[in-house]
Amino acid sequence: MAHDDDFSSANEALTPLPASRRVFGWNDHASLWFSLGVGLLVMQIGAYLVPAVGTRDAAIAIVLGSLLGAGLLAWTARLGCESGLASAGLMHATYGSAFARLPVLLNIVQLVGWTTFELVIMREGTQAIGQQAFGLTLTGPLGGALTTLLWGAVLLALLAGSMVKLVRRFVSRFGLPLVVLSLLWLTWQFATRLQAKGLDDFWARPGDGGMGIFGALDLVIAMPVSWLPLVADYARHGKRSAGGLGSAFSGTWIGYALANVWCYALGVMVVSVAEPGTGLVTALLLAQGGLVALGLILIDELDNAYGDVYSGSVSTHSLLPRWSVRQWGLLLAALCTALALVLPMHTLEPFLLMLSSVFVPLYGVILGRLGTGQSMASLGTRRVDLGAALIWIGGIAAYHACARWAPQFGSALPTLAATFVLAWISRPRPTSTTAGDASALAQSRG
Repeated sequence: MAHDDDFSSANEALTPLPASRRVFGWNDHASLWFSLGVGLLVMQIGAYLVPAVGTRDAAIAIVLGSLLGAGLLAWTARLGCESGLASAGLMHATYGSAFARLPVLLNIVQLVGWTTFELVIMREGTQAIGQQAFGLTLTGPLGGALTTLLWGAVLLALLAGSMVKLVRRFVSRFGLPLVVLSLLWLTWQFATRLQAKGLDDFWARPGDGGMGIFGALDLVIAMPVSWLPLVADYARHGKRSAGGLGSAFSGTWIGYALANVWCYALGVMVVSVAEPGTGLVTALLLAQGGLVALGLILIDELDNAYGDVYSGSVSTHSLLPRWSVRQWGLLLAALCTALALVLPMHTLEPFLLMLSSVFVPLYGVILGRLGTGQSMASLGTRRVDLGAALIWIGGIAAYHACARWAPQFGSALPTLAATFVLAWISRPRPTSTTAGDASALAQSRG
């Protein structure tokens, strides 16, 4: 019997997924993206916002940034569901089969980096739990290696199975309820403390001027935008009916936006009641029942690592299809585990954030070309779409120029808007011979 993630094709990533293999409904999309939206890193960024911009501006940035960022994810999810193409296929359709290899390769690099970073976060969370609950010191070389290898082994075990079954049988039915209960408990704990300290003082807390409102908005949007190169890899499994398209769009938007707002807000609450100098993980552990709640969130963090490495394997398969998606997934997971053992990932985090910035203009162009009803067949037959490539490269330069010379206006939204408009204006006009967009694109791959 065929594996759920495999089907007969020379290149799975660049071939539309058959309708018979599309099984995700609204609850699957919503559960997956709520689960992926929950993370300790999101809470840590939320904790950073309040000292910088104050509570009111942080709340505005969290709600608005989450809705905008999740909306971009949902728009891209709709493209993946409509076409049945993976993220690499959308890049090929927009930039041409030859040039698309560059953004696909950059995507693989960033996904390996973020998977490694997630393993480090899980390792450090495990070390904190071991110290707090059992008095175990796991911060030495041996303890660090054992905890890293533990999470790496679990990741390998998950990648040996089916992504579809993992989402439908574990994330939707078991993982999501446990994570929601954990978030509810922690929210109650820290909301009670906030009320005791005075909600008026909390709401009126000013920022120290370290960041403007647009900079805070950029920081919030950065998390959902970092998932843009992955979303189609999962949305392509959505059902093809009209309801299925709606479920991919609304399920992704609602699921991720809710998780993003909740985790950012929880980070704000934690830092507002914790003693100065107390780390986020330590503050969570000190809360009543925090050990269990943090443990469940830590387990949920595993699906972030899984999401990154699975999507990386799909992208790698698009370049080297001789190995299956599953084989590439196992190899990349082993690589990330090895990197987590030796690389100083916290010092590399700024590099990963910088690398992520190339995907804001990348998807500005993709949405400008494909998200406005443009024919994929008319785009996908080219080896290089010079116009799209130049807009993307110019967008990268504009992103960093905004960050350097006009940080008060942010970088993500101006760059995204500019690349979208330019891509939409310069898009090729459809011809009368264009039909069967996704099928024609697949045939053009040979």
